[in-house]
Amino acid sequence: MAKSKKTEVDHVAEARTAVLKAAIGNAVFDGWGEPALRQAVADAGVDAGLAKLAFPRGALDLALAFHFDGDARLAEAMATEDMSALRYSQKVARALEIRLELIADDREAVRKAVAYFALPIHAAEGAKAIWHTADTIWKGLGDTSEDINWYTKRATLSTVWSSVVLYWLGDESPDFQNTRAFIARRIDNVMQIEKAKAAFRNNPLGRLFAKGPGRIFENVCAPGSPRDDLPGSLKGGW
Repeated sequence: MAKSKKTEVDHVAEARTAVLKAAIGNAVFDGWGEPALRQAVADAGVDAGLAKLAFPRGALDLALAFHFDGDARLAEAMATEDMSALRYSQKVARALEIRLELIADDREAVRKAVAYFALPIHAAEGAKAIWHTADTIWKGLGDTSEDINWYTKRATLSTVWSSVVLYWLGDESPDFQNTRAFIARRIDNVMQIEKAKAAFRNNPLGRLFAKGPGRIFENVCAPGSPRDDLPGSLKGGW
């Protein structure tokens, strides 16, 4: 029974990979809608029933598979990238650059994906996908935060990544030099915010806030601590 189950999972994974590969070229012309999915299934020679298991929500899951594939390749690349000589801010910037380098050949497909997730009906899933990219980067950099910083880091980087992608889509400079400079500026802006936050925490007003209303933030936990069925929780429950 277990062996049969594993085989089915493997078949679904293989179908997902094959359809996604076929869909990227189609998406350049047809976008990430249902027509592109149907054409990709046909081009990949995948059984319709198996395709339904691989993409239960249809084109939405196909578009998400495209995004998550980039994140998976980013995680692999970061695991082998030597960043030991870089400052922490430079490591974050380099991770963003790597993510773009991995999809440079599929820029038009990315453009179509951005338009797809800009639709109100898909905006929530698009936001989750962006958050996933930020989470992938922080995990790749060894982030161990378990408090509210877990959320603020990912929220801030999600905003940066969104703006970087939009800038990159319109960048025609050699080797995307302008985008690299843009990334550096955005990361510098984030670091200035972090310095301002640190200064606030260390001044009398900040310390007073931390002892009063700010104490609630001490109880915010990252996912998995202490519960893993919520996207975060408060210590001690509700």
